[in-house]
Amino acid sequence: MELIVISYPKPVPNEADNINLLMEAGLGLFHLRKPESDLESVANLLSQIDPQYYDRIAIHQHHGLAAEFGLKRLHFTENHREKVSLKALQEIKGNGLITSTSIHDLYLLNSLDQFDYTFFSPVFDSISKQGYSSSLESGFRLEKPIGSPKVFALGGVELKNISQVKSMKFDGAAVLGTIWNQEEEERIEVLKGLMETCRNLYSR
Repeated sequence: MELIVISYPKPVPNEADNINLLMEAGLGLFHLRKPESDLESVANLLSQIDPQYYDRIAIHQHHGLAAEFGLKRLHFTENHREKVSLKALQEIKGNGLITSTSIHDLYLLNSLDQFDYTFFSPVFDSISKQGYSSSLESGFRLEKPIGSPKVFALGGVELKNISQVKSMKFDGAAVLGTIWNQEEEERIEVLKGLMETCRNLYSR
């Protein structure tokens, strides 16, 4: 089962060093989401990340930085997705870029054929957003339409419930607060625990 870490939305002390350590620990995919940061701030953060990890980074804002840094993954927020044209998405895909997006309603899976994967949230009660609660019923199982992208569970995912993500039939999980709410020295250990659990789930 695949695991994604999403950046904390606001600046974090020693952030680039933390991202490098997460990657060094084996993280396969990192989403750089900084909704309130300007282009210069995001570019500065990227410049401090080891370039060997750029192929594992998806960028949410300031997509123009992808070409500058050689990034191959673009994430489209719901608002951005509604504004981008089909032709533009097809050109992006034609240039070999990997695209992702976010949804809160599963019926939208029918309209995401131009995307490689999507986040669906909240699956559990959010750790990073107070009052952001899951609406999924007990015993929920994901049923994807034919041709729909991979779906990653987001919202409240942590070590104690990540096995439920697999039983719910999601393709993987994305975490944010589970990592960034930890003390800096504990983040890698939390990540390793999550990755080990994901590996064990995948091998079943």
